Amino acid sequence: MSRVDPGYLPRGNPCAQCGEPISAPDWIETGPGRASYLWTCRACDYRFEAIAFFDQAEPDRQAALAA
Repeated sequence: MSRVDPGYLPRGNPCAQCGEPISAPDWIETGPGRASYLWTCRACDYRFEAIAFFDQAEPDRQAALAA
């Protein structure tokens, strides 16, 4: 699992089943150009995964900081 900047974590994502907001994902897995988030709703106990795909043309934040 890659390191994730906590300032960029999704927050308040609505549950895919009941719509209640979920404060933060339970698990985050990142790879080149994508991030997978595992969410668990405490209101209805539904679990689901959301995947975000990022534009590969965007500069890598870690590389920019290291330069």
